[in-house]
Amino acid sequence: MASNKAKPRKDPPNKKRGSWLLLLLFIPLIAGIIFGIMPRPKQKPAGPVFQKQGELQFHGRQSREVLTGIDIELARDEMSRARGLMWRRSLGENEGMLFIMEAQEVQSFWMLNTYIPLDILFVDEQKQIVTIRSNTAPQSLQPVTSDKPALYVVEVNAGFCKKHGIETGDYIDFRILDQ
Repeated sequence: MASNKAKPRKDPPNKKRGSWLLLLLFIPLIAGIIFGIMPRPKQKPAGPVFQKQGELQFHGRQSREVLTGIDIELARDEMSRARGLMWRRSLGENEGMLFIMEAQEVQSFWMLNTYIPLDILFVDEQKQIVTIRSNTAPQSLQPVTSDKPALYVVEVNAGFCKKHGIETGDYIDFRILDQ
């Protein structure tokens, strides 16, 4: 008599391999999805970071009313004046750099390794703005000079002077924070 019992079926070897291969492909896909939705830490800005060392106000020439104010980083020694805002990728809307020069004379700057366009204000010893160079070109070796002797130089984002109505003949006043 013949037996009706069915023999257990074995999957062909190619089918088993295909299942393992599908599983191996599925694992990296799931890992990629999980990695993609994970929160990432904020990236630190490239280049130097602004450090508030004082405050500066711009005053109108006639009534001496305050036009606007900014936080300033100082450049008062040879090395910091030479470096200036080089390597910065950004500057806050109300941030700038105040250069305190050794002597009042015609000043000349360049924009080598400066990545952001700037308004550069040249200021005499009475703290009156004698020259404004607006929207200076980043990465340029072209000299940016004052028309008259200056003891101070202020660098702010390009367009700042126009936005706040700052003109030649206006004044600055600043306060250096205790270090």
